[in-house]
Amino acid sequence: MTQDVAVTNDEVEYFTGDDGQQYQAPTSDQWGSLREVADSVPKSAFLVIMIEFCERFTYYGLSGPFQNYIQQPPPPEGYPAETPGALGRGQQTATALTVFFQFWCYITPVLGGIVSDQYLGKYNTILLFSIIYMVGLVVLTATSVPTSIDSGGAFPGFIVALIIIGLGTGGIKANVSPLVAEQYSVPKPYVRKQEKANWYGKKTGEIEYVIVTPQATYQKLFSYFYMGINFGSLSAIFTTIMAKNIGFWSAYLLPTCMFIPGILVVIFGKKHYRQHPPRGSIFLELFRVIRLAFKYGLEGTKPSVMAKVNPELASSITWDDVFVDEMRRTFKACIVFCWYPVYWLCYSQMTNNLVSMTATMLTGDVPNDIMQNLNPFTLIVTIPIMDRLFYPLLRRFGFPMRPMIRITLGFFFAAGAMAYAAGIQTLVYNSPPYYDHPNGNGKNWVSAAYIIPAYVLIGISEVFASITGLEYAYKKAPVMMKSLVMSLFLLTNCFGAVLAFALVSVAEDPKLKWMYTGISVAAGVCTVLFWLCHHQRDAYDVEEDAIHRKEEEMNKYKGVEKEYEPEVEKK
Repeated sequence: MTQDVAVTNDEVEYFTGDDGQQYQAPTSDQWGSLREVADSVPKSAFLVIMIEFCERFTYYGLSGPFQNYIQQPPPPEGYPAETPGALGRGQQTATALTVFFQFWCYITPVLGGIVSDQYLGKYNTILLFSIIYMVGLVVLTATSVPTSIDSGGAFPGFIVALIIIGLGTGGIKANVSPLVAEQYSVPKPYVRKQEKANWYGKKTGEIEYVIVTPQATYQKLFSYFYMGINFGSLSAIFTTIMAKNIGFWSAYLLPTCMFIPGILVVIFGKKHYRQHPPRGSIFLELFRVIRLAFKYGLEGTKPSVMAKVNPELASSITWDDVFVDEMRRTFKACIVFCWYPVYWLCYSQMTNNLVSMTATMLTGDVPNDIMQNLNPFTLIVTIPIMDRLFYPLLRRFGFPMRPMIRITLGFFFAAGAMAYAAGIQTLVYNSPPYYDHPNGNGKNWVSAAYIIPAYVLIGISEVFASITGLEYAYKKAPVMMKSLVMSLFLLTNCFGAVLAFALVSVAEDPKLKWMYTGISVAAGVCTVLFWLCHHQRDAYDVEEDAIHRKEEEMNKYKGVEKEYEPEVEKK
């Protein structure tokens, strides 16, 4: 299908997309006069989003009650309980184990990325690690029944389940977000004729030309993907209520059952997914490029350059020039990722220390650990507003909100959330009857409603920092290393957990207000430094993303022999 052509003074070029259709490339005049818009999301992408929904429903459903499960002792009068518990290990142990779980869940994606890109491909890796995940869920549910808790088997069973579940979720997370992005098949911006709409989306009947860009499309696609994550994370509402009123075995049984439809979607949706097969030599090529770069420089590792410098060595090279350009782009992206651990340190407080703070405040009949679900509610409300109104409105006025400014705003809101948490913790410490030693004694006379803005601010920060990070990791990765680079981005969460481990010793009363203050200051400093160091990258974001192989080049790189029409033709 050939797109309609807007009238310009420049020569018009067409390119063939990965779907075999022809698209009109925008001219320099059109870049200056037409606005950017997002393309439609492929139907197969929604199947992948459904997989992520089921996995996140399971993950957040079982991890939501973790803090109370570990920290609090079994309720003496049984269930329903004012504060449910099972293991009675205290706040520091609970915080340490939840942080370890975060650490483990975000270091295992590296293994999942290697298995996918080198051996099995994304689909088979997701299926394999889903089976591992299911085994861990069965262990967790079986060891949380009252007889296991009474006999002392719950704690070792919990540790084993954490390890198995963390391995399973890591393998899935490294591959499911690249798989959803692979469903979009147009690699370059193109011009499209469409019916004009006003700022809130209502069609006006007029016709306009727009530039459809992969940047805007991936922004939209990952927003939908993150919506699936946060709809799934609402499962913690049900599991925390079930833990309070029935017991933890029921809270863990629900996500275990919900994981089964996710596996079925993986199996029966196979024929609908678009995916790149693994390139078995990819990591060998990566290491050879890095090794040769020390001697020849990164540009010197290109086959076209090496042929002039060392023809004998050039004859043994298995990569192409585009792979080297992709690697340069990836190395720059990894520098951006280095700032994320401080952000994840702010984020992790939501599932442990803020839960414990809420337990020292007046919650009425509401479980203290249900408050963390304010975060996904914030995202479910905010993401459609950003996708449908805020981002399109800014693009209409020529300000497309490139990645660096969005990440900076995410860091800013995370710092604000921690500053607010420090203020509320101070309020708790200044309130009777237990003042700065409420934990273990009882609740101070402070409403838990005061904690709501902290969760809201963290949710807003995710819209800018977390979603953009996923999008950035996918766009900047080499086409055959999407899962590995995505796992490197997820690994930053692991380093955030390491920072949280270092703060476990101060995660107790009356030190918590100073802990939140320190985290806020660190995040604020990172916000300023990140913008100063990286804001200029937004100027060439589109140019970097345009690095792409022609169809015949891609098939030659994959080792596929086939005759193809030339990619670009001029009219």
